Amino acid sequence: MTRTLEWNLHLDLSEEGGTTKAEAVLDTGSEKLTGHGVAHCNPTDVDIPIIGDELAASRAMKDVASQLMREADREMESVGAGPPKGPLGKPYAWTDVSS
Repeated sequence: MTRTLEWNLHLDLSEEGGTTKAEAVLDTGSEKLTGHGVAHCNPTDVDIPIIGDELAASRAMKDVASQLMREADREMESVGAGPPKGPLGKPYAWTDVSS
């Protein structure tokens, strides 16, 4: 069976006084996950807004990714395919080879 889905991510950024805030909303069609990220410019550093944008946005998306992974873990566990209890064994289900 072939499936095609489209998930949308909306990312809002705001900056004030050397602090950049980001809110990422992932809409899967059946649920929405909201993540937040903040970046502060050190007062002794040159203020380069794009760096604050990138840091805050990446932190907001990382927050959403963590929520999504927890949800996947809960769903796998509910069908008996979750992570083992106790010390971590070999990876289960889909592995993340980039980490």
